[in-house]
Amino acid sequence: MIKRLHSISMNTLPELFNTRILKVKPESIHFTPESVIDGTLPTISHPQTEAFLLEAAKIIRDTDQTVAFPTETVYGLGGSALNDEAVKNIYKAKNRPSDNPLITHVSSINQLNRKIFNRDTKVHMQNIPEIYHPLIEKLWPGPLTILLPIPPSEKNSLSKLTTANQPTFAVRIPSNPVARALIALSDTPIAAPSANASTRPSPTLASHVYHDLNSRIPLILDGGACKVGVESTVVDGLVDPPMLLRPGGFTYEDIIKLGGPKWANCKVEHRKNVTANEKVRTPGMKYKHYSPSAKVLLMLPDEKKVNKLDSFGQIFQRELTKDSTERNEAPKKIAILTTRYLDALQPDLLKEFNNEIEYIVQSLGHRGEDIQANLFAALRKVDEIDKVDLIFVEGINEEDEGLAVMNRLEKAAAGNYILF
Repeated sequence: MIKRLHSISMNTLPELFNTRILKVKPESIHFTPESVIDGTLPTISHPQTEAFLLEAAKIIRDTDQTVAFPTETVYGLGGSALNDEAVKNIYKAKNRPSDNPLITHVSSINQLNRKIFNRDTKVHMQNIPEIYHPLIEKLWPGPLTILLPIPPSEKNSLSKLTTANQPTFAVRIPSNPVARALIALSDTPIAAPSANASTRPSPTLASHVYHDLNSRIPLILDGGACKVGVESTVVDGLVDPPMLLRPGGFTYEDIIKLGGPKWANCKVEHRKNVTANEKVRTPGMKYKHYSPSAKVLLMLPDEKKVNKLDSFGQIFQRELTKDSTERNEAPKKIAILTTRYLDALQPDLLKEFNNEIEYIVQSLGHRGEDIQANLFAALRKVDEIDKVDLIFVEGINEEDEGLAVMNRLEKAAAGNYILF
């Protein structure tokens, strides 16, 4: 049952709820290998998990409200992709611009055919262009989003609000069992951006969702930490050459390797910004994203400089002075998130610059997949819990997971980057 505190009369604001966090066990949910095609429902061995999923599925299927749930990438905020009012409530809860398109999540290709194309066909891949078939066969379910043509109007049941009035829509099948079970049990395609307040770092824990959306949504399914840590990879196979629009859970190298000959010349969307009136085909291109409240400075290793620690020390002192001037006082807390060269930094070594400041030095890891998984959680920790005034983050090379990591860091830093 949805527990509302009270309604707000202004149409631009969401209703207020007594937001509940329901703990579920992902390991109790099991799908057959064939279910990604035929839509066979999962078996759930933990009764409470099943009850919570059915409660959340009822909200998705039978109301205009939203539910937050874990995916393998980040936590999503979901509502029925077939229901205009539900999609409006997603935008309201996040305070998200309505011209920022949403990804639709389905539990199987069978559900995609029945619910979006309104065609229950035995030729399962009939509605998916052939260029995507090699990727889908290897990477679905998983963090891969593809762009498809919107069905003809007489067949289309997808809310236009998910597409920002464009001729394509974005869709994927998540591999997280909680996400997939929620979609399957509701038998409803779910439109779901990340479950954070717009512009904030994406949530990888249920507590992150609660921090941003408490009282704005009825419930949060808590399935533990997200494994991938950044959003899905978005590709467009409807153009020639095909495009990687957003780096994410699968790398560019994965797409080239697994996509077959037609993806050999895949291009990467490198634009940092788009014009105010320009329509975008994928989330994350147009507006401020992934930003903590504290200012973020992205530190990029300069291979020409031998002693990175000395170089960083000089830059750190300069930026400390600059920040103190801008705020008319010295920062009280500074966080430094490291990946490689700055791992040797110790808080005590930084006291020489200002011994009245508290310094937090935290490693994001050394492998690309570890850095990717830890990134948003670390940004949120130093910002929301440690409440630092300034965040330095050490960047990495833009290869493999590095492309997605740097995509998020460049947006979080809003163009504030320095070579060291």
